[in-house]
Amino acid sequence: MRPIWAIAVLTWKAAFRYRLFWVVSALLLASVVGLPLILKDDGTARGFTQILLTYTLSAITGLLGLCTLWLACGTLARDLEECQIQLVAVKPVARWKIWLGKWLGLVSLSGVMLLLAGGCVYGLLFYRASTLPEDQQAVLFKEVLVARGSARPPDFRNEIAAETDRRLRERLAQQPQLKADLAEVRRQIEEQVKAEYQIVPPGYIKIWQVDLGLRRMFLQQRPMHLRIKFNAAATSETGTFTGLWQVGMPESPWLWRSEPMSLAPDTFHEFEIPPDLWDDQGRLTIAFLNANNVTLLFPLDEGIEVLYWQGGFLLNYLRGLGILYCWIILLATLGLSMASFLSFPVAAFVSLAALVLVFGSGTIRTVVTEGTLLGWDPETEGPSQTWIDKIGVPVFKGIWWIIQLAKGFAPIDALSTGRSVGWTDLARAVGQIVGLLGGLLAAAGIWGFQRRELATATPIQ
Repeated sequence: MRPIWAIAVLTWKAAFRYRLFWVVSALLLASVVGLPLILKDDGTARGFTQILLTYTLSAITGLLGLCTLWLACGTLARDLEECQIQLVAVKPVARWKIWLGKWLGLVSLSGVMLLLAGGCVYGLLFYRASTLPEDQQAVLFKEVLVARGSARPPDFRNEIAAETDRRLRERLAQQPQLKADLAEVRRQIEEQVKAEYQIVPPGYIKIWQVDLGLRRMFLQQRPMHLRIKFNAAATSETGTFTGLWQVGMPESPWLWRSEPMSLAPDTFHEFEIPPDLWDDQGRLTIAFLNANNVTLLFPLDEGIEVLYWQGGFLLNYLRGLGILYCWIILLATLGLSMASFLSFPVAAFVSLAALVLVFGSGTIRTVVTEGTLLGWDPETEGPSQTWIDKIGVPVFKGIWWIIQLAKGFAPIDALSTGRSVGWTDLARAVGQIVGLLGGLLAAAGIWGFQRRELATATPIQ
């Protein structure tokens, strides 16, 4: 390991000679200290964490990721172009050790910078929390600076799909001309079926059941929170709507009823519910009475959610930083791998293009969802089956699968809303981002560096 560590130390020294490193360090300092001072919160616990966690951690991740990617491309490509790598390659050090030493230097440097920036954010978070009003401090430490798990009612996805297909067949049997626009007709029917599972007419009661399962064994005597969101079919004079909530089995002595609540639509609301309201099977029954003249709609994906305590904030915060670090490690591996094959400008361009592809993946998701690049074929009543779709759709599915391996995590959103970043999430991030994607990129980079010609012999004239 001595040659690898020696090259890692040289990589640190080379990074310090880059002006970009010092520029990014100054920007990181400005993000940690200056951003919370420039952007004022609204005095609430939610607004406070939005500034100090969401914006600050997003800025830190973006700046540090860009710096790591640029240094990874430059530290190897420029050594090759300026023939400095020959001074190391002629020594009894295997090329894979050279590559691994540079990778270790980059990821260790980025890890130290992320840890320092994250530590500053953590300290500033608790320091600034003392400036909040007392009631908002209570909300902050009870609902935000914690690690909370989540449980939801069934989404009825299979039932909705089956009912949609049944109604679509009936509609086509009555109106065959609708085959010309089959995708739009199916979408309309699906929205109608979804609405039946989501709406609460005036004066009606809507009931949900949330299965806590074995989790209830760890939640005894711990209060939980109900997080709700609804849409309204029309506006009201006050801009709010009145509703009453009930949690627990009606025949059980352990039953909680709320006072009439005045709630605004199209926004999330959280309120505390007493502990131990589930039945013997761990099912939590939630009922809502619509006391308005307007139909209300609770979306299936985010209308009802039960939040429960899972742990403290510090470990949750460190796990979130761990996932961010996995992304940075992947960027370091990507930059070094590109530099193993390409010159510095081309390696930087290709790496940044891959980064843009990940962040702009909306088109890829649309193609994967619809199963076609050219749209629906009215004759076959399904996706187009041209050779473009036969080749392009599987390629897009593969790209989307790779993107989801790296992008399917949201640690910053989880931290800013008091959600739990579990050990399984961190382990999955390490396995998918560092182990699978990073391992494949590293293997390709080492192979390319092994086969690359470092110098060309020129005959003496």
